[in-house]
Amino acid sequence: MNHLAAFNLNADDLLMQALKEDITNEDITTNAIMREKCRGRVQLVCKENGVMAGIHIFKRVFELLDSTTEMDVFFHDGDTVGSGDVLAIVTADVHALLSGERTALNYLQRMSGIATHTKSISDALKGSKTKLLDTRKTTPNMRIFEKYAVKVGGGYNHRFNLSDGVLIKDNHINAAGGVKVAIERAKEYVPFVRKIEVEAESLEMVRQALEAGADIIMLDNMDTDTMKRAVEMIDGRAETECSGNITGDRIDEIVGIGIDYISCGALTHSSFILDLSLKNLEVI
Repeated sequence: MNHLAAFNLNADDLLMQALKEDITNEDITTNAIMREKCRGRVQLVCKENGVMAGIHIFKRVFELLDSTTEMDVFFHDGDTVGSGDVLAIVTADVHALLSGERTALNYLQRMSGIATHTKSISDALKGSKTKLLDTRKTTPNMRIFEKYAVKVGGGYNHRFNLSDGVLIKDNHINAAGGVKVAIERAKEYVPFVRKIEVEAESLEMVRQALEAGADIIMLDNMDTDTMKRAVEMIDGRAETECSGNITGDRIDEIVGIGIDYISCGALTHSSFILDLSLKNLEVI
């Protein structure tokens, strides 16, 4: 099974939940004005500049309502789109077009907004070794879509969920009683093929993480000078990641330090939506 097929397999249940949220019993407006089944055609129109992501998800929403849906696609995921561009033309039963419009657009607008935001930051990292990562700060039940959009925009995925990797954060450290004991317990429990990442809020915590043999050290909410000293202290003995209030304005400062990864929750929790519309529906 290829990647896209697996993605769709996992997406369908979530898409159906979204459709059921919007159509609890019937689309009363559409059913009132369209008494007979008939085919229709509608244009997907872009209303501002950005990067498109999620066109297959957009189409899939209509396919779940009408298996005979057809779509002519003129732009693909990762393409730069501009105001006035016709991105696609969807042909399906008119009931499916009208009932699925909002749900399909919600996914495509959200995902395209994330891809656009991600690209604006990832472009600033070109030429450096630093990679841009997302986080788990995603919208509930939207994670597979939002993390996919980050990849379309040129970013990379951090762990997908709590089963995906070890990340010892401040409350884990407090619960365990310290950095060293937390890492020791993780090493005892976790298969040797898994890396162990630990969050450090001070240079002292960095020192303890190094001594305990952490594979990755996340420099959390550090100012630029402290972060620079931490990277010098680590000196290649562990991979480095920085997180916390990472905005586009700080990228230039951080890149010069030589951080391996920047994780940015804002990619998924604070991205705008890209303004898209379905226009010019016609019955055929």
